[in-house]
Amino acid sequence: MSTLYASFLDTVRRHPAETALEVDEHVLTYAELAAVVDGLAGRLTVGPGARVGLLASRSLAAYAGYLAILRRGATVVPLNPKFPPQRIESIAEQAGLGLLLVDEGLDAAVVAAARESAKRLSVATLVESDRTLTAPSTGPAPGPCAGSVDDVAYIVFTSGSTGRPKGVPIRHRNVVDYVRHHVDRYESAPGCRFSQISDLTFDMSVFDLFVCWAGGAALVVPSAAEVLDPAAFVGARGITHWFSVPYVVTLANRLKLLPPGAMPGLRRSLFGGEQLTFEQARVWADAAPGSTIDNMYGPTELTVTVTSYRLPADRDQWPTTSNGSVPIGTPHPAMEYTLLDDELCVRGPQRFDGYFDPSDNIGRFHPSAGHEPAESDWYRTGDVVSVEEDGVLVHRGRLDQQVKFRGYRMELPEIEAKLRAAPGVEDAVVVHQASGGNGGRLVAVYTGERTSPAALTKELRVKLAPYMVPSRFIWAERLPTNANGKIDRRRLAAELD
Repeated sequence: MSTLYASFLDTVRRHPAETALEVDEHVLTYAELAAVVDGLAGRLTVGPGARVGLLASRSLAAYAGYLAILRRGATVVPLNPKFPPQRIESIAEQAGLGLLLVDEGLDAAVVAAARESAKRLSVATLVESDRTLTAPSTGPAPGPCAGSVDDVAYIVFTSGSTGRPKGVPIRHRNVVDYVRHHVDRYESAPGCRFSQISDLTFDMSVFDLFVCWAGGAALVVPSAAEVLDPAAFVGARGITHWFSVPYVVTLANRLKLLPPGAMPGLRRSLFGGEQLTFEQARVWADAAPGSTIDNMYGPTELTVTVTSYRLPADRDQWPTTSNGSVPIGTPHPAMEYTLLDDELCVRGPQRFDGYFDPSDNIGRFHPSAGHEPAESDWYRTGDVVSVEEDGVLVHRGRLDQQVKFRGYRMELPEIEAKLRAAPGVEDAVVVHQASGGNGGRLVAVYTGERTSPAALTKELRVKLAPYMVPSRFIWAERLPTNANGKIDRRRLAAELD
């Protein structure tokens, strides 16, 4: 067993002249990308075990930075430049960053805010540009590669029910076998060209980067405009492997950008992050007639994805499910599952060891009930599943208020906590309305002073990620309660439908 960086370095040695990365105007071979990473790693003033914030997106700094941090044996903490400064600073403070690595090509206001946050937190900052990354290195040599399989490779901060982001540390030993399994399953090799659709703060990106690089394929990063027109991107850039949330299909189809036969060269199509409907699968299958279609499922805590299901090539053999969603399939090798009152619980080498804040572990493992989960414990996903006759799993929904919305996992109580902190708001409930297609919408019902939707939207935009801001606000004199005096969320959701 090795580290993520070791898997990349092994490919550098085997395929130095193959294309490793295409981003912006840069087209780098494995040897060239490794040289950029070495130069940047030499400028990182951290050692093994340190946590490094990476504030970059879809740039050379993002991908070279990710690898350079791993090369030093440190932990990557991805930070999304689209997030409000308050959220970025909150994550940086919780993570206890030893260094903040920033892409100079970001909006100047974002870079300035990051510098101010780092200064307040007494965190060193390194700002890198395309010019410094591609110039011949004159700094110190980075030394030998560091890190072990038991080190934390990355920490993804998800939405938390307490109103603060929740850290999910994933160790190299959780992810390296996952990568190897998918390299084989999807035949990642020189000549293959992988899309890179997900932000680095979304752990689906780990699949993109390392299943690609471990096999010797090329990682192709689309511009924002290219993401909206997947058929044009796939055709123009020769993409062979696609991985995204299903909502991309809905958007492109609405704009009539996925005509039948539009992607004849696509060989592998993977979807995850939210339920894939059969209607979305049919649209994509028509547009990419030569591609397999896999539906993948998995919470961040179980390392990217933990189950998969491949639709049969013969559409007449596609299964039928009561909720119209494609099955999530069966667990990956070495992973086990059980059902506790229909809740999916999973254990095995991909299961993380526990949240960054141990208090978040309470209630999430079985049978342990305290702060420290045992290695043999089941992780309680909170997802309701059923088992079909052929043994595959079908995702039915959520047990709690954690929802998947447009590919992102969030907990509605975090949004409610921020809304309750708004001036004049007394109490609030946020409901995810899944009906109506297009991924549904978030609706907030609040009590207290009547406030304009524009004012509430403005208030939340500085506190939450853009996709977490409700699209509708409803004032109510009081919220409905059940016999126990608790807010009756089901009733409220039913009244909104």
